[in-house]
Amino acid sequence: MKLYPIEAGNFKLDGGAMFGVVPKAIWNRTNPADSNNMIDIAARCLLIEDGNRLILIDTGMGNKQSDKFFSYYYQWGDHSLDSSLKKVGFHRDDITDVFMTHLHFDHCGGSVQWNKDRTGYEPAFKNATFWTNEDHWKWATNPNPREKASFLKENLLPMQESGQLKFIERSNTPFMEKSELGFGILFVDGHTDKQMIPHINYKGKTLVFAADLLATAGHIPLPYVMGYDTRPLLTMGEKAIFLDNAANNDFHIFLEHDAHNEICTLQQTEKGVRLNEVHSFDSIFN
Repeated sequence: MKLYPIEAGNFKLDGGAMFGVVPKAIWNRTNPADSNNMIDIAARCLLIEDGNRLILIDTGMGNKQSDKFFSYYYQWGDHSLDSSLKKVGFHRDDITDVFMTHLHFDHCGGSVQWNKDRTGYEPAFKNATFWTNEDHWKWATNPNPREKASFLKENLLPMQESGQLKFIERSNTPFMEKSELGFGILFVDGHTDKQMIPHINYKGKTLVFAADLLATAGHIPLPYVMGYDTRPLLTMGEKAIFLDNAANNDFHIFLEHDAHNEICTLQQTEKGVRLNEVHSFDSIFN
């Protein structure tokens, strides 16, 4: 097995929305805002090369939305999904599986693209199976008013219509020790229903793809919950269990949305679980 971080593009989001009830004077220390109150955000995906399988976890926003849509997210930097894949020797047609932690547009928008004549949409990975879970699919395709703007039909339905969509089979336990794709999955419901958090055993370490359970290293303190979460009190309970487990077992947390830190580790302190160290991916695994 070999893993590769894949940078799908950087953007900005409102810092207040990202930190909920936490005052700006506090979160601005770790995630400094610009003059528009926007903070730097990454769409950092993960590529798993495992035998004959090439599995991509999340796909970023993609590029099919309108200029008006993208104007809300202040894209910056030179990263793209295709250039990042090329850098590690692959093309999107090589991908055999696309695993989506959840179906918000910044995690799955890159899974679907315009067709050649721009009359409709098609899967952006023509040889891949797209993986979600049935409960979350139902949640996303019949969205509540709060999340409707994040679950875009053009990101979802083409995967099903192509016949390339499959559901992860799961038990009733929050943690699945091993999925069809070879890694463990933690199911959490605070941010959105049945978000999936991959746990990958790699080179003697547990690498956790944190998705929106832990957006950035600045979100580690327990009350630091995003305003986007549908069930913030549930997030706090799920996060408390996750943080303790991560600190006690020396998990390496792969930060999807932290534009400046790829991986962090945690430690127990008198104030609760806090940041231990931040690392680049290469410094740990290469």
